[in-house]
Amino acid sequence: MRITPALILFCASRLAAQVFPGATDIDAAINQAIKEEKIPGAVVLIGHEGKVVYKKAYGNRAIAPSREAMTEDTIFDAASLTKVVSTSTCLMKLFEQGKLSIDAPVTKYLPEFQGGKSDITVRDLMTHFSGLRPDLDLEPAWTGYQTGIRRALNDKPVNPRGAKFVYSDINFILLGEIIERLSGMAESEFLKKVLLEPLGMKESGYLPAKSAWPRIAPTETMKDGTILRGVVHDPTARYMGGVAGHAGLFTTAGDLAKFCQMMLDGGQGLFSAATIAKFTSPHTAAGQPIRRGLGWDIDSPYSRNRGELFPVGSYGHTGFTGTSIWIDPASKSYVILMSNSGHPHLRSPITPLRAQVATIAAAAIGYSKKADAARVTHTGLEVLAASNFGPLRGKRVGLVTNQSGLDREGRRNVDLMRKAGVTVAALFSPEHGFAGVEDHENIGHSEDPASGIRIWSLYGKTMRPTPEMLKGIDTLVYDIQDIGVRFYTFESTMLYAMEEAAKAKIPFYVLDRPNPLTGLRVEGPMLDADKISFVGAYPLPLRHGLTIGELAKLENGERGIGAELHVVEMAGWERGDWWDQTGLPWVNPSPNIRNPAQALLYPGVAMLEYSENYSVGRGTDSPFELVGADWIRGVEFAGWLNSRQIPGVRAHAVKFKPTSSHFAGKNIEGVGFTITDRDNFSSSRLGLELAMGLQKLYPGKIAFDKNLKLIGNAGLIAAFSSGKSAAETTKAAEAALDRFLTAREKYLIYR
Repeated sequence: MRITPALILFCASRLAAQVFPGATDIDAAINQAIKEEKIPGAVVLIGHEGKVVYKKAYGNRAIAPSREAMTEDTIFDAASLTKVVSTSTCLMKLFEQGKLSIDAPVTKYLPEFQGGKSDITVRDLMTHFSGLRPDLDLEPAWTGYQTGIRRALNDKPVNPRGAKFVYSDINFILLGEIIERLSGMAESEFLKKVLLEPLGMKESGYLPAKSAWPRIAPTETMKDGTILRGVVHDPTARYMGGVAGHAGLFTTAGDLAKFCQMMLDGGQGLFSAATIAKFTSPHTAAGQPIRRGLGWDIDSPYSRNRGELFPVGSYGHTGFTGTSIWIDPASKSYVILMSNSGHPHLRSPITPLRAQVATIAAAAIGYSKKADAARVTHTGLEVLAASNFGPLRGKRVGLVTNQSGLDREGRRNVDLMRKAGVTVAALFSPEHGFAGVEDHENIGHSEDPASGIRIWSLYGKTMRPTPEMLKGIDTLVYDIQDIGVRFYTFESTMLYAMEEAAKAKIPFYVLDRPNPLTGLRVEGPMLDADKISFVGAYPLPLRHGLTIGELAKLENGERGIGAELHVVEMAGWERGDWWDQTGLPWVNPSPNIRNPAQALLYPGVAMLEYSENYSVGRGTDSPFELVGADWIRGVEFAGWLNSRQIPGVRAHAVKFKPTSSHFAGKNIEGVGFTITDRDNFSSSRLGLELAMGLQKLYPGKIAFDKNLKLIGNAGLIAAFSSGKSAAETTKAAEAALDRFLTAREKYLIYR
């Protein structure tokens, strides 16, 4: 066999597919989508640190009128990828040539736009805040590029400029015309000159030659039975002759890889790195929950192809036909998914599949804080164990803990202490019991089967250690994983135990653990001082942004408890760390918090869970990731929530049947939640919008007063009933939150 460059490349791509860590999971995801007839086939290509690390074709590119196997060099109708690969790229070049100003009014380049009187800018078009409609009217039918441009120039805005994000093809039709007028040539020719030829994207372009049609993935079957192949699927672009600023480009996964790598490499001499940074940075208004670059999607209802791990500093776009790209400068990676999901007939969007593939890819390349790769978090337990539990040796220890009291190797704190010669005289368990599986009240005392040590329940007849329980104990140690939420009762257990230790004049140790929600974000509402209960034992905001050790210091100091408090600090934890950045294994802190996403949603979703006619997903596989009731209409409620443009989260309609708790055994409708940007997501804002939406759409169904202990703020409950906006509601509580932030500052351990 002769070894040729083509053979080497082929073998290299196959080897990458074999060794790529996420290969099996991507195979399963794509093949399942094919099995469920969501797509006929696909090509997936993943790049990382300058190399193609995965490339594979799946299924078929055509299933009608006959089957054709998908190949890695299949050419796809890129659909709206045209907006970024072609139009934004051409505008970058015009910008660098000094011919285009992003903040100039469109009328500077298209004088007849809106009769010459519009204040809409180029930036408004590129970010989809122009106020123009999503698309041109297609009936009665019309033809011709100039006809389409004339219609776009005269189409009247339906929203004020800058007021609302409306994804609009008209915006990019106009931008395509700006390219033609400033460059003196059709966009298809200008793109060839500034990108396709210099970068060697030989398989890409508009109006593909008929000789290439056999390799083109067909799209929809038309009413007359004709299957579109080699002809753009988008009807407006088709009416305009196949070349337009919003659609019309055909390309391959391999060519897109060259494009993505060029963007990651700072232009490769075709563009300056500064220009690429400008076009891919957020350009939407401050405070606006939608984040769009100049053409590029960063965080919007259309950016779920980012998946769950790539950060907001990344960017990408999708195409209606089933195409998508996502580029992440932080990890020097990109994910390309090419499919023709509309063949031979239109189907539901493949949004979940795109997100799934991106998440698998990000996890497989080891997405993390690269600069901190050598840094791992060691809990207070591990730090104390490294000293062979020196401060506890010779003491009779009472240990307040549960199933979360483990080191990173899964060893129990009680076992580590006893092995080191520490006398553990008694164990104390919080809500859900020592094993963390009880989901009821009045948990009784018991015994640890492994050690035979007495377990005193602090979630039964008493919530506090009694003198009887503390008899013979000279040191009390607390080691439980918290989630940083005011109404998580483990915090109340710690406070009560610290108070009783102070009364008994015995030292109180807290073995610190990470706040899974980071130590940066603090969110109201504050707990009213007269609403104190076991559900909220100290006036805190909903998310306090403290570790359990910092919280102990704050409560001991501000409440004047006077405990002899010792916080065993963590090593290697920083305030901005999310759980996946600690290197610690996840252990469910309670039965219904089963992953970090549920922990993040919990503060907002659980604010109303005392309502007996309302489910927060208990009794399902996804507690706190969905809500529902037999009076909620899922599509309606999801639509309302998404219209509120809550940063960092998207809602979708669901149907589910809880096996326990409210509506057990009954099919109900509701909404599920997907976190799209955890750094920008506000649990509190979601909780407020849920309450406001339920009251607006289903007035009187939620008894807000029954949730008083969870909401914790009488002003909020009054606002819910009166129909005030979330902004008005939170503004009134800002003063109390500011006072807390001031008090909190002096107790912070980690900076």
